[in-house]
Amino acid sequence: MPNKVTIWKLRNNNPLRKSYVNNNIKLDEFDALIKITVEMSKYLYPYMREILQSKEDVEKNSIIWNDFNKRFIELIKERFNLNSIRVKKLLNQTDNDEIIIMSLVTLSLCISSQGYQRLKHFLYDF
Repeated sequence: MPNKVTIWKLRNNNPLRKSYVNNNIKLDEFDALIKITVEMSKYLYPYMREILQSKEDVEKNSIIWNDFNKRFIELIKERFNLNSIRVKKLLNQTDNDEIIIMSLVTLSLCISSQGYQRLKHFLYDF
């Protein structure tokens, strides 16, 4: 990626966003986004682990999970197209927890030395 503006423009290729632009992402741009995601996962791993642990032990640590879930929903409402069926599913509380947990576990598995390959294969199969 030549600069941060290029990354910012690529995020508009997400069909769930309010400001969706239908451009095809090049393979090298897709790979670069995966590499950025893997690096951010390494940086955020302690926080992701804490969130997942708080979901397991709801009685002790429900505050962490609830804060994360609340912020996640706020960001979706702020940036995504609320008329989309996929976005409505993200906002549905019963489906939401499963999607969040699956996403956090997937990102947590990306911190290994093979994290880039794992995430790339996961996204290609998705």
